[in-house]
Amino acid sequence: MGMTMAEKILARHAGRDRVCPGDLVNARVDMVLGNDITAPVAIQEFRKIGVEKVFDRDRIALVPDHFTPNKDIRSAEQSKLMRQFAQEQQITYYFEVGRMGIEHALLPEEGLALPGEIIIGADSHTCTYGALGALATGVGSTDMAAAMALGEAWFKVPPTLHFVFNGQLRPWVSGKDLILYLIGQIGVDGARYCSMEFSGTAISALSVDSRLAMCNMAIEAGAKCGLIAPDQVTLDYVTPRAKRPFEPVLPDRDAVYQAETVFDVSQIEPQVAFPHLPENTRGVSEAGEVRLDQVVIGSCTNGRLEDLRTAARILKGKKTHPQVRLIIIPGTQNIYRQAMREGLIDVFLEAEAVVSTPTCGPCLGGHMGILAAGEKALATTNRNFVGRMGHPQSEVYLSNPAVAAASAVTGKISAPEEVL
Repeated sequence: MGMTMAEKILARHAGRDRVCPGDLVNARVDMVLGNDITAPVAIQEFRKIGVEKVFDRDRIALVPDHFTPNKDIRSAEQSKLMRQFAQEQQITYYFEVGRMGIEHALLPEEGLALPGEIIIGADSHTCTYGALGALATGVGSTDMAAAMALGEAWFKVPPTLHFVFNGQLRPWVSGKDLILYLIGQIGVDGARYCSMEFSGTAISALSVDSRLAMCNMAIEAGAKCGLIAPDQVTLDYVTPRAKRPFEPVLPDRDAVYQAETVFDVSQIEPQVAFPHLPENTRGVSEAGEVRLDQVVIGSCTNGRLEDLRTAARILKGKKTHPQVRLIIIPGTQNIYRQAMREGLIDVFLEAEAVVSTPTCGPCLGGHMGILAAGEKALATTNRNFVGRMGHPQSEVYLSNPAVAAASAVTGKISAPEEVL
C-alpha cells in the first residue's frame, strides 16, 4: 500500500519507512519562516527556552512584510525586535525593507522553498509552497520558537484528499479560479486538517505563478497543506534558484486517499467570492450589479509577475473608474523591477492606479487601503471575512487579477470581456 505526497515527505523527515494518517511524528524541518507580526512573539518564546543560538542560521527566514514600511510606532517596535534578533543570530535570510517582498512570493523567488522539503511558517498561508512540491504549513509562534531552537516540529499525519482537474481552461481562468471554485464546492472546512493533493491535465498546464496562487488558498478550505507533484515546470523554476540541494517527492501510484474528486475545468468560468467567506463563490457572469469603491491587485496570492501582466493587458489604454481607487502591489522588489522594465508600471499609472512597494498592507486591514463603513472592495487577496480589510461594515469580494482589473475600469464587478 503506497503513500501520498504528504505521508512520504513526513516519513522521510521523521526517519521512518512509512507513516499513516493520524500518526504523531517529530520531523526535521528545512526552513522556518516568520514575519513582523508573528516572529516577535516567537523570539520572546525562544528566549525562554534557554538556548543561545538558533539550530541553523541558514534555515530561518525573517521577512518584515505585514505592516512595513512601518505604519506606526507599534509596528516599528515589532520590526526592530525582529531586526535585532536577526543581527544577533546572524540570520542569513533576513530581508529588510528595500530587499524584501511579501513572504510567500519572496521565498519561492529566492530559492528557499524546494520540492520534497518541510517548511513551517508562523503564517497560515505558508501552504503556498506546496505548489513546488514541499509540505508547507502554518504554525503558531511558540512552535516557530521551538523549531528555531531544535530544527524540528511535531506533526499529526493528515489524511489526503485528491482533487483532479482535467480539461481545457477557459479564457481568463487561472489557478485562483480553480481554488475558489473548489472551496465553493466543499466549504471553508471541507478539507479540515487534510492534505489537499492537486493533479490532472489542467494542473499540469498551469504556470508556477498560478500553482502558487492555488496552493496559497488551501488553508481557506481548512487544509493542513496543499500539494502539487513536482514536474518539469517545477524543476525549470526551482533548479536555477535553489539555495540548497533538494530531492523531489512524488505520490505512490497506489497511494490511498481519503477521497478523490474529479472536475472538468471547461465548465469553470472566472470566479468571485462574495462576503463574508471564501466559500460564497459564483461565476463572474452571475455577479450582478455590485458597485465598487476600491480594487486591490496584489498579495501573497496574486502579486506575482503573471498577475501584473494580466492586469496590464486589461488596463492598457484605459482609465480607472472615477469612483474607484485602484491599488496595485507587486509581490517583491524583483517583480516590481521587472514590471518596470516591461512597461507595466507605466500602464498602471496611466490608468490612474496607485502602485505600492511590496507589502501585505490592505489584505489584513493593515495599511495602504483600509475600507470605511459601507465601502466595497474587490481584491485578489485570499480572505474576505468581516472587517478583514477595514471597517466591520465594509465588504470584500475576491477574484483573479483579470476580473479585478476589468472591474476597476467599469466600477462594478465585471468580466474581462466587458472592457476588451
